[in-house]
Amino acid sequence: MQRICVIGGSRYFGKLLVQRLQAGGHQVTVVNRGSAQPPAGVEHLVIDRNDEAALLAGLGTRAFDVVVDQVCYTPVQAAIAARVFRGRTRRYVMTSTIEVYDPATAALTVVPPSTLVPEETVTSATWQVSADLPWHDEAYLEAHYAEGKRQAEAVFTQAAGFEFASVRSAHVLGGGAQEFTGRLAHYTERIARGEEITVHAEALPTVFIHYEELAHLLLWAATAADFTGPINASSDGLLDVHGLSAAVAAQTGRQPLYRTVARGETASPFSFDRHYAMSNARAKRLGFVFSRTTDWLPGAVAEAITASARRTV
Repeated sequence: MQRICVIGGSRYFGKLLVQRLQAGGHQVTVVNRGSAQPPAGVEHLVIDRNDEAALLAGLGTRAFDVVVDQVCYTPVQAAIAARVFRGRTRRYVMTSTIEVYDPATAALTVVPPSTLVPEETVTSATWQVSADLPWHDEAYLEAHYAEGKRQAEAVFTQAAGFEFASVRSAHVLGGGAQEFTGRLAHYTERIARGEEITVHAEALPTVFIHYEELAHLLLWAATAADFTGPINASSDGLLDVHGLSAAVAAQTGRQPLYRTVARGETASPFSFDRHYAMSNARAKRLGFVFSRTTDWLPGAVAEAITASARRTV
């Protein structure tokens, strides 16, 4: 049994992670702002993680084997957590994102077209941190989501004080009504209604992961693995917007109607005009076994269709 603190953990794969940690016999503490209650038997501390004094007071003398941070978006949040948990935990795992590799949001090392991007493309140990930017402004944070994640990883990596690992997640699908982004529902609903899907002239593929698989990987990273630094978390197999639409069409019985957007115009989710599909080779070398996207995608589509039907009743 390990003592695990989960910051966030109130919805989607974070909620599932808490359930699996508890089922594994671990002593779990959830820290969030009280938006949702964790399962019975899980300690719940209602604290705003942005308030350093409140976080210190709320934690009291508690110490943990591992902290899993599901909701760290800025270097300011990371700096607070690094100070508060230094000496309280031996290991810290942060949920990060494929967006750190988006070449539209930073000057990154150029990789050859169609190359699966490795973790060293974004090196947290040397990434510049600018904590004085307006990270508390919601509009600024939304516009700079990828950079916020890059800098948060950098703060933890450079602060030391505990083992630090980041899990850079691919685009997460599955869960039906739990999939709060609505991106898969965009496809199931529009295709079912015969409405157009907007795509780039050359829509490039990306990588995905099922929410249950991501929860399983986070469980592994927190309780079984001992790596530090980043790992990419993605199911095997590339998929572009046309392949995703075809998977939806197979279950709706309606063929997708496409419209090609002009350069610079916004397209439907997962239609990309730039390449940043990740390599999951490091996680595999460390012992994690991934599924194939094609194995779980039909089930995820079926869940999204069912959830959409319930919303319209």
